[in-house]
Amino acid sequence: MSHIRILPEVLSNKIAAGEVVERPASVVKELVENAIDAESTKVVVEIKKGGRALIRVSDNGVGMDRDDALLSIERYATSKIYNEKDLFSIATLGFRGEALPSIASVSDMEIVTRAESSEVGTQIIIGGGRIKEVAEIGAPKGTMISVKRLFVNTPARRKYLKTDQTEMGHISDKVTRMALALPGIHFKFSHNGRVLGNWSPTPNPLHRIVDVLGEGLENRLYEVDYKGSNIGVEGFVASPDITQATSRGLYVYVNGRFVRDKVLYHAVMEAYTGHLMKGKFPLVVLFVNLAHDQVDVNVHPTKNSVRFEAPKQVHEVVVRAVSETLQRFDRPKWRQTLSLKPTQRPIPYRIPPPRGTVHEPRSELTFRTYRQGPEATPLLWPERCFASLRIIGQLHNTYIVCESEDGLVLIDQHAAHERVVFESLKAAYGRSAIAVQGLLVPETLELNHREGGILETLLKDLNDMGLEIEPFGGRTYLIKSVPALLAGRSIKPVIMEIVEKAAEIGLASGLNRGVDDCLTIMACHGAIRANQKLADEQMKALLEQLDTLEHASHCPHGRPTYIHQTLRHVEKDFKRIV
Repeated sequence: MSHIRILPEVLSNKIAAGEVVERPASVVKELVENAIDAESTKVVVEIKKGGRALIRVSDNGVGMDRDDALLSIERYATSKIYNEKDLFSIATLGFRGEALPSIASVSDMEIVTRAESSEVGTQIIIGGGRIKEVAEIGAPKGTMISVKRLFVNTPARRKYLKTDQTEMGHISDKVTRMALALPGIHFKFSHNGRVLGNWSPTPNPLHRIVDVLGEGLENRLYEVDYKGSNIGVEGFVASPDITQATSRGLYVYVNGRFVRDKVLYHAVMEAYTGHLMKGKFPLVVLFVNLAHDQVDVNVHPTKNSVRFEAPKQVHEVVVRAVSETLQRFDRPKWRQTLSLKPTQRPIPYRIPPPRGTVHEPRSELTFRTYRQGPEATPLLWPERCFASLRIIGQLHNTYIVCESEDGLVLIDQHAAHERVVFESLKAAYGRSAIAVQGLLVPETLELNHREGGILETLLKDLNDMGLEIEPFGGRTYLIKSVPALLAGRSIKPVIMEIVEKAAEIGLASGLNRGVDDCLTIMACHGAIRANQKLADEQMKALLEQLDTLEHASHCPHGRPTYIHQTLRHVEKDFKRIV
């Protein structure tokens, strides 16, 4: 007697439903994607009781005649692909073929549809996966699919549904993501008769983003328009001062399909490095476009995951697209353009000491910000944003108070100088020209076994950064020289912080991509401190140095270097204007 049997079709569909239909939001996603693929210009989503009682999606797309409508509820019947080649070059949102029959197998479903060429529409009523009625019916062009009593015959699945509010949150996320991607389609979305979203079609993607995500964003979103050799990146990225505690604000699409992809998420976060504080996430709406055969969307039944043929190339393009956009737009709003002559003397990174102060002689280092690349050239034609400010004084010996043409600017002296020093070190490191000062008496450093093992892997890279450290037997190390900017400061805390950071990011050998982290630590220890009184010439020099940087708005840790308050805002606070 055979132990292997072919499962009944209804049971097979229920198994498929377990893959495709995770919760009501999954049904909404499948039905809306079908509506979009049907060339609809208007999609209406109606929900009752969080999707338990009703999910209805109506569209004005091409619709179906009677035969196509009946075929649409057969497993693996689809209008999206026709051969094996199509399976690996998916150009539509839906494709798998089991969505409608899978949904129908765990609910009561009604399909009302009419093709433009048909005089009458078709109504199909399905219960528990079985067709109960097929009839002609008057209907507008398009398709309306109603799903009632979801999971009615799978009580275990229904039991694990969350509250109506929670399920609606998931549904709202799905509708929002599709509405952001398709500004040319009218989306209307309601729950229990209450309209939650009614987004009219618009030719301007920015208008749709503001309409969906909220007012006040229009002046804080930067447009991305980057074309690589075979990859394009378009969309908008938010100013770094708009942050979220989770990654929910990362709306990333591949060929129009919303995805949760580690490669793309990592690329976005890398581009924002130095603009965001640790643990914060940006708001972005990005569309990555490439040839359909260069990405596999047939990875998971939910279609939220993709697999790139060349993930490294995609990662590099997205990083470049976002980072260049932030460089272009993330500038102070009070800026004044004033060209510098190529012969003008470079500005030293050190803040000059107050007059009359005696310091140990140190080697001076001058710098200019350099563009990335092997043939780096200094940026000689910068905007005089900060140097144009009138310095009023210091607030609590921590913030430089300045007057701009249109208001007030507060500059965090530590964060600002930290960015100046970091960029100086990074440029010098790229040219292997970090100024070094030898110690007359080498310092000893005692580490435990784990710390010593990590430091051993970093010695060469640290030496390139001006930190010459040698083993001295056992767990003891000798510090023989330091970067000139750290001369006179306690060096042991710097090294310990670098070791701890290396352990945190899991470096197996060498610093590799952790170079910036190491330079950030050095810059932090080498920068002027909060609660440190500065002379007028020191503050003036710092503002001039900020003007030489491409990234002056945030310190390397992501904290803002300045706060800008317009005079109009101040006058409103004092009730001078309304």
